[in-house]
Amino acid sequence: MTTMTEASVREFKMPDVGEGLTEAEILKWYVQPGDTVTDGQVVCEVETAKAAVELPIPYDGVVRDLHFPEGTTVDVGTAIISVDVGGGSAAPAPAAEQPAAAQPAAAAPAEEPKAAGSGRQPVLVGYGVATSSTRRRPRKGPEVPVQQASTAIQTELNGHAPTAPEPAPAAAQAPPAGPDRPLAKPPVRKLAKDLGVDLTTVVPTGPDGIITREDVHAAVAAAVPAAPEPSVASAPAAAPASYDTARETRIPVKGVRKATAAAMVGSAFTAPHVTEFVTVDVTRTMKLVEELKADKEFAGLRVNPLLLIAKALLVAIRRNPDVNASWDEAAQEIVVKHYVNLGIAAATPRGLIVPNIKDAHAKTLPQLAESLGELVSTARDGKTSPAAMQGGTVTITNVGVFGVDTGTPILNQGESAILAVGAIKPQPWVHKGKVKPRQVTTLALSFDHRLVDGELGSKVLADVAAILEQPKRLITWA
Repeated sequence: MTTMTEASVREFKMPDVGEGLTEAEILKWYVQPGDTVTDGQVVCEVETAKAAVELPIPYDGVVRDLHFPEGTTVDVGTAIISVDVGGGSAAPAPAAEQPAAAQPAAAAPAEEPKAAGSGRQPVLVGYGVATSSTRRRPRKGPEVPVQQASTAIQTELNGHAPTAPEPAPAAAQAPPAGPDRPLAKPPVRKLAKDLGVDLTTVVPTGPDGIITREDVHAAVAAAVPAAPEPSVASAPAAAPASYDTARETRIPVKGVRKATAAAMVGSAFTAPHVTEFVTVDVTRTMKLVEELKADKEFAGLRVNPLLLIAKALLVAIRRNPDVNASWDEAAQEIVVKHYVNLGIAAATPRGLIVPNIKDAHAKTLPQLAESLGELVSTARDGKTSPAAMQGGTVTITNVGVFGVDTGTPILNQGESAILAVGAIKPQPWVHKGKVKPRQVTTLALSFDHRLVDGELGSKVLADVAAILEQPKRLITWA
């Protein structure tokens, strides 16, 4: 066996995967000590304040150490993995001899791919940046990820971690036969980890002995005692319902959700918001959407009302360029942008993000349709990069997908305006002197009153409404 020397060991440091980011949380390791890696191979997935990103290793070699377990937040520039690049080979160290920091990551085999993104999500608004120092989060008990909050209510026993684990029922204690690890897909392993479930104690019901999400939830439910034991000294004979901790779910605030919260608070209490509304007949726009779907220039592209709304906003900005600006507090200047990076707010399993289409003002309608399709698809798959969420100038948020008529959206930090689009639905409308059913929606424009006064904001909103009422203005106003 070739002995590894310190001179042949390279330390791969947490890179700055986005402009100005200072830390990232290690979500998942794809390699273990002893694994061979090649230049460009993805070794882990990390989550910044803006997105989840896969990190490739920049050299060939054999993994020697993983310096941090999954779930640890690490400062940019801190070494996270050691690799022997001297050409030697090394066998994985026994579990008892591995560094303590590497052991929690041993649950993730190198051959398992990154979990696929979630299903289609509606569009919302929010995103931002937060700063903090390196830290290891104390494991006080089972943590419930944001994406699981709507599918299961998790139980915290007596409000704190028990001093000794409760024995699981017999049905949940049957480990799989043989030395192999239990069979489960990466999302199921993450769910089990978040809920504090040992997969070796879970009875699989999936095909070929694969553990499913339902199996993990069943194991959690089976491990909950019928009722908490009251203290002999002070508890009443029957514990009141308020003691039942199964009635609550605690969701850790971190990553994108934490950054979103900080950004929204900062925006709401820094920029003086003004919101204006207009209700508009968009029947002609909806007819144009159907016509464009059949146009060969849009073959293979996704055409929907959001495409024409985005184009209408871009035309309105060209007619009123001062709205496309930002406030420079340090220099006490208004910075007018001569380009439009159009943000489209999207909800993802990790929280709200706002990727933007760079130089959207310069794109033709088919090019804009292609960019919108790529943006939504990338966000849905959880592949949005930090760079795609930087430099936005104005934003659109589509609350209509929830059936909501309108809202008062909060500005993205550093931007001067955000347009909310309500549900498009048939309503009675006076058309050519008669009341007829027409396709109607309500638009809401929030803007920063430090640099956008009422006249300018009203002009922008009125222009968008006029274009959607008479979409031929996309040509006559171009």
